[in-house]
Amino acid sequence: MYPEHTPHAPAQRAVEVHQPTPYPPAVPAPATVVPVQPGTVPAVASIVLPDGRVVTGYAIEPTRPEPVADKPAVSRTAVNVALGGAGFLAVCGGLVLLTSFIAALTAFITQLIILAAVVFGGWIAVQIFSTRGHQGGTTVNIRKATFKRNHFHG
Repeated sequence: MYPEHTPHAPAQRAVEVHQPTPYPPAVPAPATVVPVQPGTVPAVASIVLPDGRVVTGYAIEPTRPEPVADKPAVSRTAVNVALGGAGFLAVCGGLVLLTSFIAALTAFITQLIILAAVVFGGWIAVQIFSTRGHQGGTTVNIRKATFKRNHFHG
């Protein structure tokens, strides 16, 4: 489409001209007309237009679809039983999930209680068996009491 950038002058280029080749027109084969006799002769209708012209033609009846074969009706009882069964299965599945959830929650709470008992019991054991001596209660220092008694002048 666009000329390429070449060092040659435009006059030195060779020019090719392409002419389209026409195709011969397709000649349709003559169709054979098979006369078909209608079952009944259609009625011819004439209509008078407002300007006085008369239009005559055949009345076209709308095509009617083939009648649909009657399907056997499904009873309401069968539908209700099927829906009830589906609902029952859904409820059973939900109950299985609910019971497994409750079992897991119970195990978790039991483990928390055991953990709290172990931690609290350990704290009590440390308080009882600690080697720091008795922090609570009465401590009697006999030397100070003796010293105070010696300075008593009476």
